This record gives sequence, C-alpha cells and structure tokens, in this order.
Amino acid sequence: MLRFFEKICVAVNQGVEYLLFGLGFSMAILVAVQVFCRYGLNSSLFWSEELARYMLVWLSFLGATVAYYRSLHPGVDALVSRMSPARRRITQVLVHITAMSLALVMVISGCQFAWFVRMQISPAMAVPKWIILAVIPLSGLIFFFYALVFFLGSIQRVKS
Repeated sequence: MLRFFEKICVAVNQGVEYLLFGLGFSMAILVAVQVFCRYGLNSSLFWSEELARYMLVWLSFLGATVAYYRSLHPGVDALVSRMSPARRRITQVLVHITAMSLALVMVISGCQFAWFVRMQISPAMAVPKWIILAVIPLSGLIFFFYALVFFLGSIQRVKS
C-alpha cells in the first residue's frame, strides 16, 4: 500500500513541477513584455504587475511543497548528525508529524481566509481573491499527503 502512495507522490510532484515551470516561465515572459511596453512603447499593461504578483505567490507555496518532497527544506543538521541512527529515525518521525500538523493548519486557516475574502475582487484583473488564495489550502493538502507518506515510510523503517 505504501508503494502505491509513493507512486501517487511522484505523480503529484511531477505535475506540480511542470506547473511551476509553466508559472515561472510565464511570469518571466510577462515581466519582460511589461518592461518592453512600459519603456519601449511608453504604455503600461495595467494588469501585468498584479498577475505577476499572484504568480509569485503560487510559485512560492507550490515550490515549498516540491522542496519538502525533495528534502530540500531548511533543517538543523548540527544536532541530528550527532544522534545515533535509531534516534535519527525517531526524529524523522517527529518531523513528519510536525509537518502534518502544520499542513493541517495551512488547510484549515487557508480555507477560512479564502472564505473570508470570497466576495473581494482583485483591482486590476477582476478575479475573485478566493481563487488566488486557494493555493494555501491546496499546498497544505499536498504537504500533508507528502508528510503522511514520509511518516509511514519512516514508521516502516523504524519497525524493521
């Protein structure tokens, strides 16, 4: 069963990475076009700065899930590196439990905040703000799923 969830993690992460590439590339093109229009044509794309800002928010939250999946998230290795292998495994289990807890906070608080701003519209693009803020609970769900699979893998390694 764990192998099945690990395969789902791989597929989800691959999809998120493709989305990140698309968002990052689109944002770079958008900003370059905006600079050209502003300074070359002396005419600004009034909506481009807002869109680039929202793209950066999505890049940040979804990029954090990829960093967690690849174990590139910040950590304090000075203490853990001095531990015995058994204590390291226990520490990994605790880290994943903590990550699941924080992911649930992201999901719950993100949903509450998106609900709170559900009637607000972005000024330049006229997009409902809940759509923009939906990345918070979405990335929280992805974080939780990754942490759960890593937790189950850590538990399995501790038992063996």
